[in-house]
Amino acid sequence: MQSLAIFPLFYLPPVAYFSGLKELNYNFLMEKEEHFPKQTYRNRARIYSPNGVLDLIVPVLKGAKVHTKVKDVKISNDFNWQRLHWKSFESCYRNSAYFEYYEDEFIRFYQQPFDYLFDFNFQLLEWLFKQLKVQPDLHFTTEYVKEVEPELDFRSKLHFKKNTIATNFKPYFQVFDDRQGFKPNLSMIDLLFNQGPQAKNYF
Repeated sequence: MQSLAIFPLFYLPPVAYFSGLKELNYNFLMEKEEHFPKQTYRNRARIYSPNGVLDLIVPVLKGAKVHTKVKDVKISNDFNWQRLHWKSFESCYRNSAYFEYYEDEFIRFYQQPFDYLFDFNFQLLEWLFKQLKVQPDLHFTTEYVKEVEPELDFRSKLHFKKNTIATNFKPYFQVFDDRQGFKPNLSMIDLLFNQGPQAKNYF
């Protein structure tokens, strides 16, 4: 019987992802065996741009769709998407309180090449855990389990089109909130760049 919650591995996950992990005391399994679903946070992060919410998408090789396990999905490096993402971070967060505090460490993810989406996402997640001062005992699924108790299955709960996790998002200062107000549940990177080391106290 599946007794641990299962979380997917996202690209710079949204705040609700970390809220869910915190409620479970970071006791969870990381999904490694699922087939890669299209149009999810697995290769998409949401940040706050001068024009509103901006989606950053990591391109994956064609064929990395329905029948490819998420651990085997390869990144498409046909164009310099890393430079594009980094330029977006700079334009969105250069004026935030803590962008420069994290910049030197964070930029390396956008300067070195990555072949697999899972590896890229996982290294970023480990870095985020480090900034939040949490050290979860990470374990991965060894097979795909379809039937999981709904309260333990986070693989489809967190979606950018609909958030089905009941989370009260406390407003915090965002660079462009004077233009369009507070935008909840953006990438954890938004909270980190705006709140810095205090981000760990948000949950």
